[in-house]
Amino acid sequence: MLIRIIGAKCVGVDAVKVTVEVNIDRGIGIHLVGLADVAVKESLLRTTTALQSLGYHIPGKRIVINLAPADLHKNGSGYDLPIAIGIIAASGQVDLPLSERYMLMGELGLDGSVRDIPGALPFAELSAQEGLDGIVLPEASALEAAELRQRRIFGVKTLDDVVRILSGGISDDLLIWNRESYRNLAAGEGAPEGGGPLRGIPDFAEIIGQEGAKRGMEIAAAGAHNLAMIGPPGSGKSSLAKALAGILPPMTREESLMTSKIFSIAGKGNLRFGLMNARPFRAPHYSASLAAIIGGGAGDNIIPGEVSLAHNGVLFCDEAAQMPRSVIEALRGPIEDRKVVISRLKSKVEYPSSFMLVLASNPCPCGYWGVGDRCTCTPTQRLNYLSKLSGPIMDRIDIQLLVPCLSALELSRLKALEQRAPESSAAVAARVAAAREIQQRRLKGTGIFTNAEMDNKLIERFCPLSEECNGLLISIMEKLGLSMRAYFRIIKVARTIADLALSQDIRPEHISEAAAYRFLDRQSGPGW
Repeated sequence: MLIRIIGAKCVGVDAVKVTVEVNIDRGIGIHLVGLADVAVKESLLRTTTALQSLGYHIPGKRIVINLAPADLHKNGSGYDLPIAIGIIAASGQVDLPLSERYMLMGELGLDGSVRDIPGALPFAELSAQEGLDGIVLPEASALEAAELRQRRIFGVKTLDDVVRILSGGISDDLLIWNRESYRNLAAGEGAPEGGGPLRGIPDFAEIIGQEGAKRGMEIAAAGAHNLAMIGPPGSGKSSLAKALAGILPPMTREESLMTSKIFSIAGKGNLRFGLMNARPFRAPHYSASLAAIIGGGAGDNIIPGEVSLAHNGVLFCDEAAQMPRSVIEALRGPIEDRKVVISRLKSKVEYPSSFMLVLASNPCPCGYWGVGDRCTCTPTQRLNYLSKLSGPIMDRIDIQLLVPCLSALELSRLKALEQRAPESSAAVAARVAAAREIQQRRLKGTGIFTNAEMDNKLIERFCPLSEECNGLLISIMEKLGLSMRAYFRIIKVARTIADLALSQDIRPEHISEAAAYRFLDRQSGPGW
C-alpha cells in the first residue's frame, strides 16, 4: 500500500515541499532512498524504536521510503514524524484519512515523544501556500508560527497526538492557540526576549557626557546608517552601542516576518513565541570565524550567519581592529548589497542581510594614542593597527565618531550638569520613531524602509539638493578627496538629519553636519 505524507525542507529563507512516500510490499528490509544524509538515515532506527514503544509493530515485509524530489538533498531529523506516520498508515494499523491534508515535521524520541525542529515558520508558510488544511509540529516549534493563522497549526508532544489529529478525531485541544504553553507565553508569564535586545540595556541618561557620540547614535538609528566609533578604553564605546538597542523602533510586520524566518531556520526561534518585535542586536566576539559571521555549512545544509541574524537590526563588532582582516573585508558585500550569497560546489543559497553595522575600536594596540603621553606604541604599530579597517570598509561607514576619554574632573562637572535634566533613551527613541515614520511614508512602494537602504536612483528621486547645498557638497568633496560612494552616503545622512529636524528639504547645515561625521577620511591619524 502506497502512502504519501507531506514534509518540507528549507532552502534559503523559504521552504520547499518534500513528499515522503512509503510503500509496503512483499519482501524484507527497510530501504530509504531520495538523497538523504546521515541524520535522516539514522531516523529509521529512532522511528522503529519509537513505534514499538507505543505499541505499533513493524511489518515483516519490504518497506520502501522515498523522499521526493529525489535530486534534492534532505538533511536533519525533522523527517522522523512523516516517516513514522507513513509506516503506520501504509501497514493499515490505524486508518488516517487526513494524512495527506496536513504537513508533518518533527523529531521523534525513543519513547514516542516529539521534539522541536528548526524552520517551523517557513514550513507553516509553505503549508498555507500549498492549500493544505494545516501543519502538525512539535509544540515548542509550533509556538514560532502561532501568529500565522491562515491554517490550523497543531502543537503536539507525542506521536499519539499526531495519530489522533490525522484519524479525524476531536483534536481542537491540540491547536497551538489552545495549548497551555501558548496561553502562558501570551499572558507574559516568563516569556523570553527571543533574539531581540537583552534586558539591562543602558539608558542614554546613564551615560555621562559624549553628547557628540549620542547625537551620532541618534542619526544612525533614525536612518539605519552604518557607524564606527574610535576611542581609548573606558570612553564608553560599548555602552553607547548597547544603548543603541534601546532607541530603535519596533519592526514592521514585513520586517518582523523575515527576521523571524531567519531565526527559525537557524534553530534559534524556539527561544520565543510568535513573531519577533524587538530588532535583533548581534554582538559576536572578535575571534568569530568567517563562516560564523557570513554563514555557511556543508553541502545543502547552509545556515545563516551573524550578518543575516542581524537582518533589520544591529551587528555590533567590538574591538573591530582585532578581527581577522578576511572577516572584516567579507562584510563589504553584505553592507553594499543588503544580502549575502553563500556558494558551495553543488548549491547556492541567498540570505537577506540588511543591518546596521556598528564598529568599535581602539586607536592603537595599547589603546591610548591621543590620551596625553600614555601611548607606548610605535608609529608603525599604530598604522598597522587601524589599517585593518581598510579604505573600502570605512568608505561604506556613513557615520564615523570620535569617542574621547573624559578626565575625572570633566566627568564630575558633566555629572553635576546632567543631574538637572538628563535626556533618556525614551525621548531619543520618540524622535527616531518619528523620523522612521517619515521615511516609511516617503519610501512606500519601493520595497525598502530606511534612508540607508536607498540606491543612487532613489537618492536622486527623494533627495534633491538645492544649488547652494550642491555647491557646498562639491567643495567638501574636493577638499577632503572623498569617493563618489562617500558623496552619496553624505546625502543619505543629510536626509536623515533633515527628517529628525522635520524638514521637508535638505539644507546646507544638514550637509555640513553629515560631512563632519567622516573625520577618518580627512586626517591621517587621530589628533586628539
